[in-house]
Amino acid sequence: MTASEKQVAECLLKIKAIKLQPNNPFTWASGWHSPIYCDNRKTLSYPEIRTLIRDAFVDEIKKNFPQTELIAGVATGAIAQGALVAQSLGLPFVYVRSSPKDHGLGNLIEGDLKKNQKTVIIEDLISTGGSSLKAAEALRSSEADVLGMVAIFTYGFHVSEKAFKEHSINLTTLSNYNVLIETALSEGYISESDVEKLKEWRKSPDSWGK
Repeated sequence: MTASEKQVAECLLKIKAIKLQPNNPFTWASGWHSPIYCDNRKTLSYPEIRTLIRDAFVDEIKKNFPQTELIAGVATGAIAQGALVAQSLGLPFVYVRSSPKDHGLGNLIEGDLKKNQKTVIIEDLISTGGSSLKAAEALRSSEADVLGMVAIFTYGFHVSEKAFKEHSINLTTLSNYNVLIETALSEGYISESDVEKLKEWRKSPDSWGK
């Protein structure tokens, strides 16, 4: 666990962008029962945290993808953060829709994208990875040179890790599930008895609690 990963986790817990309820699970749109709910868009309402996350994104990009020429945000959760990152780096910005626009030019990617432009994708959350990888493939289909993706948080599901490898997408995240659980325990958001439930959920999220 790095100091930055812990700090991001602390911020997400503090503003309840991430909520942990192992004894009163949430139900996701997929029907999965889950002890965790994540809405990183809440970070935009807190200037200090918004800036901390922007700067953490910038640091990761400079460290891992110094040749970056374009920042791409994934709609809708990462559009604002992506634009903030692009502004800080002095780079152009585009965003990728979840589906093509149903009128006008029918755009899937909004903004000017040049052939072979070295692109880093900004994402707010990695769950199964499906929508994130769909955005990456849309950029590749438009002849972008996708260097990788940086996300605020990942649940660290095996299925998503496998999918990113299969699509040859280099993923880095500002924080992750393991760091979150350690931080939540040390800060008193959960008890020792909750930890095992939270670990079990991550092993089989599709069947947990049923």
